[in-house]
Order: sequence, then C-alpha cells, then structure tokens
Amino acid sequence: MAEPRPHNHPEPSAVVLAMLRAFLRTAAARARSRSPRPAQDDDVLLDAPDDRLAPALVAAAHGEHGPAARLLAGTRHDAEWDHRDRYATRLAAFARFRSEWLDTWRATAPDDPDALLVAARLAVHRHWDSPARTELLRQVIPSVVAAAETAGPADPVPWRTALDAARGAGAEHAEFERLWEQAVRRSPHHYGSHVAALEYLAAASSDGHGECLDFAETAAQEAPEEALVRALPLHAAFTCLTATGTGSGTDARTGGATTAAVRTHRPRLDAAADRAITLSAAHPAADPWAAELRNLLVYVLVRLERHQDAVEQLRLTGPYVTSFPWDRDTDDPLGGFLRVRADVRAHPGEAAPATGTAAPGRPRNGYGERVRPGDH
Repeated sequence: MAEPRPHNHPEPSAVVLAMLRAFLRTAAARARSRSPRPAQDDDVLLDAPDDRLAPALVAAAHGEHGPAARLLAGTRHDAEWDHRDRYATRLAAFARFRSEWLDTWRATAPDDPDALLVAARLAVHRHWDSPARTELLRQVIPSVVAAAETAGPADPVPWRTALDAARGAGAEHAEFERLWEQAVRRSPHHYGSHVAALEYLAAASSDGHGECLDFAETAAQEAPEEALVRALPLHAAFTCLTATGTGSGTDARTGGATTAAVRTHRPRLDAAADRAITLSAAHPAADPWAAELRNLLVYVLVRLERHQDAVEQLRLTGPYVTSFPWDRDTDDPLGGFLRVRADVRAHPGEAAPATGTAAPGRPRNGYGERVRPGDH
C-alpha cells in the first residue's frame, strides 16, 4: 500500500500536469533544435516560457506565489525592464484563469510593487476584450496609475501598463502624453512603452503610416545597440501592412502590399525588415527569447513577398511559435503559422527578395517583443 502523500505536497492538478508536459516538450524541442533539420509540426511549441518563467508558472499552478515574486523582484533589482514587462504580462495572463496564487500574494504583501504590477496588468487584461472596454478601463486607470506611482523612481513597466489602459480607454492626447512622460523619464528606451505609444499613434493619427514609421525609426536610431526598442520599426511595418485595406486579404499567406499608402512607404518597410534581419542574426538559431521577433519578421516578410528571406527566418525560428502576430488573422495562431510555413517552404522562390536599405547606422544587436494587453 502506497504511503499517504504529505500535506505540503498536494496532488498535482490536471492543469499542472499539462503544464509540466509542455515544459518537458520544450526541453526536448530545444535539444532537437541543435540538429540542422527543420522543425517538424510535432516539434512546434506555442508561447513556450523560457527557463526563468517556467518554474514560476508551475508554482503558480500549485497556488504558490514565491517563485513569481522572486522572479519579478530580481528583474526590478537588476533593472531588466524588458524581461520584467514580458514576465509580468505572462503571469497576469495566467492569473486570468488561476488567480489563487496572486490573491494569496496580495493578501500577504499588499504593498509589494511586484504583486501590484501583476494585479494592474490583470485588470487591463480582463477588460480589454469587453464590449464595454472603454468605460471599464476608464474606471481602472486611477488604480493602475496609483500602483505605478508606488513602484519607485526607476521602473517604467507599471507606467507602460497605465499607457495600455489609457489607450484602451480612448484617453485624450494630453492624458496619454502625461503617462508617456512618466514612462520614458524612468527608461527612455523601454520597448513596451514605445509599443503602447506606437499603437496609440496609429489609432489617433490622420497619417498613421508615415507618423508611425517616423516615430519608430527615430526611437530605434536613438537607442543603444543592445536596446530592444531597436526592433520598433518592424512593429511599425506590421501596423502599416495590417491596417484595414492595406493588403490583398487578411491572411498573411496572400501577401500583397498593394494600396497606395503601402506602395508609398515600401522602401521604409523593406528597411524595417532589413534592420530586423540584422537583429535576428545577433541571436542563435532556435532561441526562445528571439522567437517573437522572428515570428513577426516572417509575417512581415511574407506580406512583402520576400519569401526567400522568410525561409531563412523560419529556419532560425526553430520550434518556437508565438501567438502574435498570427492571432491577427485567425483564432488558431498555431495553425496559421503552420499554414504560412508550409506555403513558404513549398514556394520559396515565387518572389525575389527585396533589397531595401536600412537606415544609416542600423543596429547589430537586439530583438523585438510584442506585448499586448488582453493577450498572453
């Protein structure tokens, strides 16, 4: 007869077991990715956590907040703002479905800046897809801003969360600019804050394409070589290519940047892709940290009909699929990625790759990361 399980080791739930299987698959896929063969469909992993985040998610599934608290405290202590942004977003997304660990954390440490950050991110997530989003986010902005004000003089991530809330609430320009100044005062090159500003600009501008590209190119040019914001022009290109009416269809497989606006900006879109190709080359193949840059880059290259370049980025991506940008076109981002990958591999030479010229002094290091409220 088996000995009874100690009380401090509860029976793992189905959710925990599923997560553990996913993490084991991630480790196996990383080992397989050292082989030069292309990743097969059964190797592909959607939104796989990295080695730092995975233990925090497993513990959260057990109702334990300690690993998440230590992870975020470490990013705050070491000023790893882009990591902090990514991890807080993923932890908040997990808390949408399993919040016991966060509830316990907040009850035991109500003034913990890391718990307040995840809670603020969760509040924005929960309201983002609601038909009443504008009103709901207006109601939470004061609490999100209050949490940001208690976060200390260096942390931009809570202010990025406030920017997302303001954007979703349709805030006036003056209010958004006030929050933007708080974010960039703390970290002038924080990627997430720039993404929030770029998307606000795209929605508010009368000349969204040109102004978005101007903003992104300036931010990238002024940033240090290692800064994540160096990838912002690629995000601006994606915004331009996916605006209503700018393509021959809503499926990335169709490509076709055919409208006058896209034709006008084509050299800048190619330059953004070239810059991102340089950024991608600074990271090893099958690197989970660079996966979102490479997924976004594949999407943009296909839209620009640069299929040979897309083939190379698919090789570098390996097994790591990210929901963004494929969730732009389908409710099945993994299936969308696999369809695009199959099409590109089947017809790699159907369009000659463009040879756009990147802006002077294009970066040699960095990568891109998309963080969306309401997503993972």
